[in-house]
Formats: sequence, structure tokens, C-alpha cells
Amino acid sequence: MRKTGLVIATFAIAAAAAPAFASEELARKNACTACHAVDKKLVGPAFKDVAAKHRGNAKAEAMLQDKVKKGSVGTWGQVPMPPNAGVKDDDVKALVKWILTLK
Repeated sequence: MRKTGLVIATFAIAAAAAPAFASEELARKNACTACHAVDKKLVGPAFKDVAAKHRGNAKAEAMLQDKVKKGSVGTWGQVPMPPNAGVKDDDVKALVKWILTLK
């Protein structure tokens, strides 16, 4: 019985960590990590900085999805983020949701 509880707890922890890993992998797959990192500025801001800037903004998710798809300039300086129209809408939604959970 004790072993079963340990196995269940291990799977629960792994399941909780899976979405973050999957989203980071999704960011790599869609070349987001060419300009962004989770916790440090590269060409663009760190994903954690994006999350902090928009924390508490109910409209942030939709606005960021739009910026990812259409591109953006001026929010973080004059280096533009090019449009990512070729990234699937479901991927953009998943990435933005994940980014906004980072602390």
C-alpha cells in the first residue's frame, strides 16, 4: 500500500511538471528560443519578465497572442519581434498561457 502511494505521488508530480516542460519544448520547436529565454534577456525579453509585466492584466492573454502572430515593436525597446503567422494558433495559445504562468 505504501509503495502504491509513492507511485501515485511520483506520477502526480511528473504530471504537474509536464505542461511547463511541454511548453518550453514547444517554444524551442517554434524557434521562440532564438530570441527569448525563460529567465534572461536575449534579443527579446525573458519570458518571466513578460509574465511579470502583464500579471493581473485580464486582457494580456489575447493581446500577447496577437503580438506573437502579428509581430511587435516598442514595448521592450526598438528591436522588433517579427510576425509568427506560420505558428499554429493552438501553439500560440499554449505558449502564451505557459509564459503567463511563469514567476
